[in-house]
Amino acid sequence: MRGEWLFDPSRFAKEALGVRPDPWQDTVLRSTSRRMLLNCSRQAGKSTVTAILGLHHALSRPGSVSLLVSPSDRQSAELFRKVVGYLERVPSAPRRTEDSARSLQLANGSRVLALPSSADTIRGFTPSLVIGDEAAFFESDAVYAAVRPMLIVSGGRLVLLSTPNGRRGFFHAAWTDESGDWERHSITADQCPRIRAEDLERERRSLPAWLFRQEYACEFVETVESYFTASSIQSALVDDGEVLW
Repeated sequence: MRGEWLFDPSRFAKEALGVRPDPWQDTVLRSTSRRMLLNCSRQAGKSTVTAILGLHHALSRPGSVSLLVSPSDRQSAELFRKVVGYLERVPSAPRRTEDSARSLQLANGSRVLALPSSADTIRGFTPSLVIGDEAAFFESDAVYAAVRPMLIVSGGRLVLLSTPNGRRGFFHAAWTDESGDWERHSITADQCPRIRAEDLERERRSLPAWLFRQEYACEFVETVESYFTASSIQSALVDDGEVLW
């Protein structure tokens, strides 16, 4: 890997992979934050930018372990295929010493593994990078609870990306957390140059309003199965948590 690419994932994307990042993708690639949230519209390019991040991490940090965690085995495999596809574009990339449908190891000792979001399957690793794809749709918050301790020793990086899935779960909790621990990026459909305005307007007319707001406007709307809204529940509480009705 060329020296000028080692500390510049954006330049790596452009020169090694032939990818021209969108402005928001360029910002994400250049970020050094250890905790990042990407709240993205459908088809905004979130999997592309995180696949590039994962590959750059493996190439620039010999001996590193990167985990790609997705809600299902199929989704994990799709993100992993993006990483492999980009690896094949890199001039003089380290050879693969181990290669399977869900994992690879490079001659520099780095490993990339794609796993479904089960707390049982992801335990036992000490990664320096964890990418949580469609994190709002993980099977349970136990996955998040299993991931965070893995990064304590390595001082590793956690990148969570997703389209919203209602006002519930750890992704929503992290997005609304006011502690300042997270770098946040929200990318709506009208910010994506590959989504035409007329197609987006067609989606607006065709979908229920709450679904359009969730899928394309990155809003954490009430889940369709909720009987009470989050705001109505909150208004019925006093400071000590006592329910008023």
